[in-house]
Amino acid sequence: MTSKTHKKKDEAVSAKKLKVTLLRSPIGTTERKRQTLRGLGLTKINKTMELKNSPQVRGMINRVIQMVRTEFVS
Repeated sequence: MTSKTHKKKDEAVSAKKLKVTLLRSPIGTTERKRQTLRGLGLTKINKTMELKNSPQVRGMINRVIQMVRTEFVS
């Protein structure tokens, strides 16, 4: 029997790509967060990008987690 957190971790490890969607405007945020969003390819609200599941990309997502939604894509 596995818990939900273990399932999510297993899913995260096995997922090859992440689907990231910008939900909130970067207006009023710091320049660093805006640059991070540009680095992820998110320039407009509701724009979705499929990105490689790597530690670098996950770190960028963690920096702007309050403005984006992420999903695992197999």
